[in-house]
Amino acid sequence: DGLKGLILALCCRLLKNPTQIIEAPSTLRDGLNGLILALCCRLLKNPTQIIEAPSTVEEEEEPLPEEFVLIEKTHPDGSIEQIFFSSGGDVDVHDLEALCDKVIFSRTLCGLALEATVKNSSSFEKYLHGTMIAALHSTKKSPGEEMMNILVYLESSLAEENDQKMLIGMARATSDHAFNATIWDVLVDPDYQGQGLGKALVEKLIRVLLQRDIGSIILFTDSQVVEFYRNLGFEPDPEGIKGMHEYFGIWYPKY
Repeated sequence: DGLKGLILALCCRLLKNPTQIIEAPSTLRDGLNGLILALCCRLLKNPTQIIEAPSTVEEEEEPLPEEFVLIEKTHPDGSIEQIFFSSGGDVDVHDLEALCDKVIFSRTLCGLALEATVKNSSSFEKYLHGTMIAALHSTKKSPGEEMMNILVYLESSLAEENDQKMLIGMARATSDHAFNATIWDVLVDPDYQGQGLGKALVEKLIRVLLQRDIGSIILFTDSQVVEFYRNLGFEPDPEGIKGMHEYFGIWYPKY
């Protein structure tokens, strides 16, 4: 309030006599006049807001790493299972084909996903076509395996771990690298459905897209799962425009 009153007083004095302001050399006086005029304009534009230091500094959200452990759980037999989310790596076509064979209701989407994955197999082609693949992989370790891995040569341990990695979920999006993105496929292994993994996969994919300054996110999906995406913040096609193959366009309106 005190600072606001001081600025208002200076504004009144300046407007009453624009050629006379705080006694100072002409160059400094012109600078002060300009500063006060700028403050006046801002104050008059929004009288309830005045320039002040923020009470707390807003922290920017840290970007998601390309791969991290989403879930870790111990099974009754003592084995440890980790489910990884990744957004920067490649998805093996044979693993994707095996996943598609399990997800019977999405065979049309699977065919498109397989075709897109084969076409955009290299990193350059993925960038060129604006394709991003988010995946969920599961790895299992039997009891005592961690101690054994310490005694085994590093390279063979890594090879063994890769052999045990299983693709259990995948989502594919395309973007124009600027404003818009479309999510085309979201697949989760039926053995892992009902655990919130599909929800987590879509949420993490959206977060990655938003962190790349993509503000408009659209997806095409079967009408049977519209409610699932509605709970994630999407809204069913507001203009009533249907996509091909009876898939409905729904969009993410929060950003």
